[in-house]
Order: sequence, then structure tokens, then C-alpha cells
Amino acid sequence: MKKQLAKLACILFPERIVKYAYYQLTHPQVMKLRSFETEFIKKAELETFKFQDSDIQLYQWGNGTKKLLAIHGWEGQAANFTKVIEELLKKDFTVYAFDAPSHGLSSKGETSLFEFIELVGVLIQKFNPEYLISHSFGAVATTYSLSLAGSNNIKKYALFTAPDKFSERIDYVSNQVGMTNKVKNMLINKLEKEINMPVAPLNVSEFVKSLDTIQALIVHDVEDRVVDIAGAKAVQNNWPSSSLQEVKGTGHFRILMDEKVIGDVVDFLND
Repeated sequence: MKKQLAKLACILFPERIVKYAYYQLTHPQVMKLRSFETEFIKKAELETFKFQDSDIQLYQWGNGTKKLLAIHGWEGQAANFTKVIEELLKKDFTVYAFDAPSHGLSSKGETSLFEFIELVGVLIQKFNPEYLISHSFGAVATTYSLSLAGSNNIKKYALFTAPDKFSERIDYVSNQVGMTNKVKNMLINKLEKEINMPVAPLNVSEFVKSLDTIQALIVHDVEDRVVDIAGAKAVQNNWPSSSLQEVKGTGHFRILMDEKVIGDVVDFLND
């Protein structure tokens, strides 16, 4: 019944459906932090960073000799890396992180996937890290930024799940809304006019072709229901200096708290 109603709405009110889907794409949900995450961000050195029209919350933990930037996913936030960062601090890392526009403790309002991407590029320049970690959409933002600006000082990069196609986020929202292909194409056309480029070629598997100087480890759950592992395999196949570690039982989000996964990632970065 819901699918039938969604299809009817797409026929009768296509512009309204596009507007609603666009709102979902530009207004991320702010997820409530767990108690241990809230306590951990209290231990960080805080900085407010002006970026376009947003006040971006920056974090720093530790003062080790190895500098690392953590890039969260869409609708995520810096504190999601709490368990990972706790282990990195034991290995002489300084860890920088941020909450993207309309995420976490940064200022709220309309944002976009491309604003997220641009911010990542700016922060890589600001912190000049040697190491990177990302979760989910953070991989799209990071690899795209690096492909434009070059690998800079980056030695190693660990990816907790690796989506391939930029359009996967559009697909996800479209499926949630129940959009027909015709209305989905209207949404894509709207986005493409705004960014002045086609969406289809924006794939991580293309971005990484120029990142052969960076050693990378991709960790992805074979049963991830949010980002299919097929994307991670496509990325790894086009990134000769990367390896893919397939895991099971962590899902898309718990992968950031799995002890074995964290241990393997920290060993990789610290080696």
C-alpha cells in the first residue's frame, strides 16, 4: 500500500516529492551521542572554525608526533570515532576531527554533500596530517578532495567502509521516499544544475586512481546493509596500494566499535 501511495504521489505531485527529497539530502539528522562519546569529547581541545556560513566544531586529542585527521560519515560526527581514537592516543598520535556543517555540534541549517567535501579539503590543508581515517560517506569526501589537491603529506589511510558511487546517497533517499525513476531523475537534474557537473562520474573508484602513493586499508562488513561491499571491492580494484579486509558481524555502524577491527586499523596505521 505504501509503495502504491508513493507512486501515486510521484504522478500527482512530482515537484513536491523532489522538494521533499532535496530537503532530506540537505538537512542531515543529528544523532544523539552515547554517554561514552559525550564524555570523550569533553576531553578534547576545542576550536570553532569559520567555514562559509557555518561555525565548524573542531577537536584535538593528544599531542603525539603522528598527526591524523578523522572524517566522519553523513549524519555522523567526530565522537563516533571515540573507541578508535582512544587506541590511537596510546600509539603517539595527535588526532584532529570535526563535525561537518549541520552535524554534531557545528551550526545547523541547510548543507550539502558538496559542502561537506569542500570542508574536508580545507581541513586537510589546515592540519596537514600524515594519516587519515574515515567512515562511510567520509571516504567519498576524502578521496574526492585528495584527487583534486594531490595526496599532500598523506602516508596511510584507513577506511571504515567504502562507498563507491556518489549517487548511492541519492539512491538511498530516493528509496526511502519511494520515488519513481522519473522523479528521481528530476532530483538528479536539480542537483547537477546546482553543482554544474554530472553526478554519474563521481565515483570513489575513479578518485583513487591518482592516490597510488597512499597506503590504504579498507575494512568492510560483508553484510553491511547501508553500503554494499561491492562498492568497497570496486574501490580496492582501482587502488593498487590498498587492501580490503572483509569482516562479518559488525554492520555499518558497529564496525567503529569492534575491538578486532580497531586493533587491525591501529596496527596498520602504526606500522
